[in-house]
Amino acid sequence: MSKQKQSFLAGAIIISVGGFVSKLLGAVYRIPLTNILGGEGMGIYQMVYPLYCILLTVSASGIPTGISRLISSGRGAGAERQAFRLYGAVGVIGMLIMFVLSAPLAALQTEPAIKLCCQLLCPSVFFVSLLSVVRGYFQGKGNMLPTATTEIMEQVIKVAFGVAFSYLFRGNLPLAVASTLLAVTISEIISTGVALLWYFKKRSKPPLYRVQSVPVKSILRFTVPLTLTAIALPVSQLFESIIAVRLLRAGAENATALYGVFSGCAITIINLPVSITYGLAASSVPQISPLAESGDMAGAKKKAFKSLAITLAVSLPAAVGLYFLAPLATRLIFGSLQGEEKELLISLIKILAVSSVTQSLVQTSSACLTAMGYPVRSTVTQWTTAFLRVGLTAGLIAFTNLSISGAAWSANCAYFVAMVMNFCYIIMAGKKPRGKDKSNENNADWIGGFKGRLNAGGAPRA
Repeated sequence: MSKQKQSFLAGAIIISVGGFVSKLLGAVYRIPLTNILGGEGMGIYQMVYPLYCILLTVSASGIPTGISRLISSGRGAGAERQAFRLYGAVGVIGMLIMFVLSAPLAALQTEPAIKLCCQLLCPSVFFVSLLSVVRGYFQGKGNMLPTATTEIMEQVIKVAFGVAFSYLFRGNLPLAVASTLLAVTISEIISTGVALLWYFKKRSKPPLYRVQSVPVKSILRFTVPLTLTAIALPVSQLFESIIAVRLLRAGAENATALYGVFSGCAITIINLPVSITYGLAASSVPQISPLAESGDMAGAKKKAFKSLAITLAVSLPAAVGLYFLAPLATRLIFGSLQGEEKELLISLIKILAVSSVTQSLVQTSSACLTAMGYPVRSTVTQWTTAFLRVGLTAGLIAFTNLSISGAAWSANCAYFVAMVMNFCYIIMAGKKPRGKDKSNENNADWIGGFKGRLNAGGAPRA
């Protein structure tokens, strides 16, 4: 294995390990953070992230895909230089939008602390854009190490500064929460600096002759469709955070704390089994895509259902463990929660345990659909269930006595529907002539693009 390029298997292992370690660090980070900030502080923390994730998705999520695909195809020499200019500008715009919207969002969510939080977090939108270009460049060269290294670096720096800042300002809750988000910005600045140094040291030497610039539309051809898919989740989370907190305030004084226990604690625990099955989604793509390309859709489906069976075998025991060990997990991970908040978290984990299975299956089935050449169907699933989740959350909180548990039940329903939709799409795949199915256009490019997206580590983590 060379220093510049790994085999596909080695690259997949590097990405999987990097992604899992990063997510594990993010989950562990919630332990001291919850102990210091409490349920209300975690609620404020989580209310900022949906807007941040939307802007981050627009400015960064599709970049590694497009750059990686162009460079690996041999037709994108210098594509990263064009992307630096394009998405550097997009990152600046996203940063300014978040700064300007900080006050209106604070008013909309009836939480004044949101304003400072957004202002301290917004610079990271720009730096993540640049970081994503570097990751895409190295992925296109077959070197996955920079992506995995910077992912872990981001989390380590965020944890170190976040815990230190929150403890230092623990006497002022709004300032303590805002300082933890400043830690995110610091982590992105340092990680981007390291990535850029890596890039300038390892970049390919330009040829003696002048190379024609890669057209912007060639980059956008990959980034825009995948962005539309990736943005569905943060959009639904943003509206869920606004609607849920406003509705909860009608009947509870601790609405922000209730949402913090749900989004900052319960979801964090439930997502751990999902992160384990992420590698299965990544490994399914190279197995399925050659079969789909050759027209062997029956073989592609067989591989897809094998991947789904393995995903079920891994996620189902994890879900059972989460259900029965919810009290122990709450005591060990979020021991600072007491009384009603502690009992609420245990209840939420038990409700959401099933979604660790369905969410894992949705993750793998979405990868299978894209590998089979049907990425638009995955997009339809994402947006359909995003609307369903927000609508159910509003209805269950407003018209039942479920309180924040209504958001948990709506998440279960949304992921179950998404799973069923993706399964149906896989079963129906190949029944139409490939040339007549618009969702199958540019099949090879989408498959290559999704490999880049998987290597990029997916959507931004909170």
